[in-house]
Amino acid sequence: MLATRSYLARAGVLILLWLTGVYMRAPIMIAAPLGERIRAELGFAQTALGTLTTLPVFMLGLGALPAAWLIGRFGARATLVAALLLTAVASLLRGVAPNLGALLALTALMGLGIAAMQPALPALVGRWCPGFVALGSTVYINGMMLGEFIGAGLTLPVLLPAVDDSWRTALLVFTVPALLLAPWLFGPRLQGERTPPHKLRKMPDWRDRHMWQYGAALGASAATFFGLNAYMGSLLARRGMADALDTTLFCFNLAQIGASVVMMIAARRVLRMPRLLALMIVIHVVGIAGLLLATGGVLIGIAVMVSAASAFQLVALTTLPALVRTPDSAGRLAAGMFAIGYVLAFLVPLGAGAATDVSGTIDAGLVVLLAFNLVCMPLVWHAPTHDSTHD
Repeated sequence: MLATRSYLARAGVLILLWLTGVYMRAPIMIAAPLGERIRAELGFAQTALGTLTTLPVFMLGLGALPAAWLIGRFGARATLVAALLLTAVASLLRGVAPNLGALLALTALMGLGIAAMQPALPALVGRWCPGFVALGSTVYINGMMLGEFIGAGLTLPVLLPAVDDSWRTALLVFTVPALLLAPWLFGPRLQGERTPPHKLRKMPDWRDRHMWQYGAALGASAATFFGLNAYMGSLLARRGMADALDTTLFCFNLAQIGASVVMMIAARRVLRMPRLLALMIVIHVVGIAGLLLATGGVLIGIAVMVSAASAFQLVALTTLPALVRTPDSAGRLAAGMFAIGYVLAFLVPLGAGAATDVSGTIDAGLVVLLAFNLVCMPLVWHAPTHDSTHD
């Protein structure tokens, strides 16, 4: 009986982690398929269109440091619940935004909520999942990947037809389940002793070399993934494939789920691959170069390859803090890594959008993404992913 209760409790924790992971990405990624409809109604340029997807990414970086302080002051669970509620309310209100300014302000607020969720989960998973930290980490990351797929891959073929093609109603309907999830996060028991707040260091250690390496790797991965999601419509239109947008986004984001499932099964073995983080950036470079030349099914196949590589990278990086640090310090490492990585992941796609507007071609934006990955490659060449891992 006790064993059965233990397994049920573990399953309940994993389900909550997975559902929370969904809402760490789905509210961001829904902007990509809805972007052209929003732009047609409110009227703005390509750079602003890219901002709808990448602004929350910037807030993930900007909000990571205050999130580290909140986790140290109030605890990971309280921070997670408050952040989820903020994310849900801001995302709901986007559906009634009267103009671009209000829409961007609410998008930024939503991004701050997600920013606090990101380091809270690595800090919490060590308290919720003693003995199965790697599994707990990969489960919520799988939820993140599914959230990306739901937001970017299912909005056009499933959600929009169900809401009479209204982007405003789609945003409202999409976010309600997050409000229902929040109270359940108070259920799981916290294991172990928490360090008293006055003894806990609340901010990242900026002398931590690994934090900078992981941040650069995260920046390359996230900038590539979010940038391609934001500008996929323009890329396909440039190649005469505008009608393939829904199929391409579906496949592009489905690849993320496949990669996360592989990591759930084999995370420890994957993390022991030599030069893992640099290898994923090499795949980004080869893939982006291919997108500059490819058309048709080859283009879609290359996009899927790049998406899978970014997913492996993200899962590896998000898993590492809870594996290589104690629960009290995992949140600080994650916060610093996210601050570095997601600020880069905002600025680089924004630069790609500006290059596209100036040149009049999406190829210039791809060159910006390619150059950034080339710069990051030597920075992460010696970044460790396995030497201290343990459950």
